[in-house]
Amino acid sequence: MRAEYDFSKGKRGAVIPQKGKTRISIFIDNSVLDEFRTRAEKAGTGYQTMMNDALRKYLSESDQPVTEQTLRQILRQEMPEYLRGLTAVSTRTPKLPRKS
Repeated sequence: MRAEYDFSKGKRGAVIPQKGKTRISIFIDNSVLDEFRTRAEKAGTGYQTMMNDALRKYLSESDQPVTEQTLRQILRQEMPEYLRGLTAVSTRTPKLPRKS
């Protein structure tokens, strides 16, 4: 063993960096964490892997373009209310200017 070691060029962090992954510290609700742990145990996988997969799935779905089916569903929900608003406006009696 040496009497003295030179750590001047040393770097803090993991000895072996994980390729494609980063270690972070986050706060998760206890109920959410418990549910992931329970489901992961039943599936025979790790809960962190399961959480990562859930986040990845959410990101892939939320970035999807609007499909014809989604657009039709939105129009079915929104158009009746919009048309009711137009009908209410068009059935009002217009005010006539007063004669002086």
